[in-house]
Amino acid sequence: MLLHPLSCRPRRQETLEIKAIFNQAFIFRTMFCLSLLEHSLPVPPHLLNRPLADAIKGELERLFLDKVISNLGLCISVYDIRSIDGGFIVPGDGSATYKVMFRLVMFQPFVGEILSGKIERSDATGLHVSLGFFSDIFIPAHLIVQPSELEADGIWVWKYDGSELPLDLNEEIHFQVTNIKYPSIPAEQDENAKPFSPMEIVGTINGDGLGLLSWWAD
Repeated sequence: MLLHPLSCRPRRQETLEIKAIFNQAFIFRTMFCLSLLEHSLPVPPHLLNRPLADAIKGELERLFLDKVISNLGLCISVYDIRSIDGGFIVPGDGSATYKVMFRLVMFQPFVGEILSGKIERSDATGLHVSLGFFSDIFIPAHLIVQPSELEADGIWVWKYDGSELPLDLNEEIHFQVTNIKYPSIPAEQDENAKPFSPMEIVGTINGDGLGLLSWWAD
């Protein structure tokens, strides 16, 4: 299973021996869920004087927080630790390795789900949207409500019933998820290319109730 840091530029890849056991029922809002995982976790010697559960939780947070696990989503927090087994000490290293079963709160929207975000930027290709904690969201031009046109200032405008309704930057919108991608890390990347995104969400605002919240306020 692939683990991708979300926040570093350029983003790098770590491969860990993680066993995803199941995704529990959705909690809080549907874009979040609990995932039960199992991992062989080395705890370095300088942490072994701490309570074991605290040391292990700290290492889990260091490994997983703000990182994308391929096909599972973005880790928001360590929810709880279900079991800790082992404690084998590696000769010459001093680390103790434990088999840990734990649950993570994951950001894992599903296709068809409607989310709210803010327009971060726009260009000829479409709209780029942010949820605040996650920004790799794209609304392609052909999935913007029609008929719409890109104005000279780079803002998309919906031409509706003789009125012009702009999709201004920082406006809050409802969009529907149409696809979730977990791209493979490129072997080589041009230094001028956009940063690699380990998780990408594609959405649409072409439908009833979608687009700017202000359009549907009444």
